[in-house]
Amino acid sequence: MRIISGTCKGRKLKSVPGKSTRPTTDKMKETIFNWIGPYFSGGSCLDLYAGSGGVGLEALSRGMDLVVFVDNNKQAIQTVKTNVSMCGMDDKCEIYNNDSERALKAIVKRNLQFDLIFLDPPYKRQKLNMLLEMIEKKSLLKESGCIICEHDPEVILPDTIGELEQVKSASYGMSSLTMYIHEEKRGGAR
Repeated sequence: MRIISGTCKGRKLKSVPGKSTRPTTDKMKETIFNWIGPYFSGGSCLDLYAGSGGVGLEALSRGMDLVVFVDNNKQAIQTVKTNVSMCGMDDKCEIYNNDSERALKAIVKRNLQFDLIFLDPPYKRQKLNMLLEMIEKKSLLKESGCIICEHDPEVILPDTIGELEQVKSASYGMSSLTMYIHEEKRGGAR
């Protein structure tokens, strides 16, 4: 695993020990950042189910100002901390060992909103619909922001969830990507 572009291009990253975490491949990261970037002039990102932190670190390398990493696996959190330090990005990161629902509730209490949200839950315990509904209902995504979901290709996500509109979807072998934006960003009325 490595960072594929930006200020930390080529930096090798450690992976989470064991088989409990599935890293996002370079091909998937390239697709994600071709859809949403490829580079940023600041902004904030939430990497829920961070794993090794590779996707959030890629966003920082490409110009994001802040990434909040969340994972409920202690080994994953330690790996994120190691990778963040290896990239010299400690001052641009918040790292939390928490489950996704509690983390989102804490984010609501802090009145945080994000330009970019990555959701990559374990495929066997998929709860993307619930997470997307919570993010939309609690206005955790800025109006100009987007959400990227990585999921099992058998999971079919709705075209819209409240003000969120699915704008892209693609499958790559054992994984799929789906992108949501606010309908207002497209200029659509409800």
